[in-house]
Amino acid sequence: MATAEKDHVYKILELVGSSETSIEDAIKSAVSRASKTIREMKWFEVVQTRGHIENGTVRHYQVTLRVGFTLEG
Repeated sequence: MATAEKDHVYKILELVGSSETSIEDAIKSAVSRASKTIREMKWFEVVQTRGHIENGTVRHYQVTLRVGFTLEG
């Protein structure tokens, strides 16, 4: 059945990325690191954004992501 081959089942993994530079870098850092051990990642959703302030300046950005990847088999 051709339709069944096009259906996908995803597992969702939660990651937290951080960066001193930007929210975008925090996202890229989390996805890049996870790609070393997780195959078939297909999408992400930002579920929380926060940061760290020191002496009145933003020092770190931290982003929580939900990442979906295709289950094998």
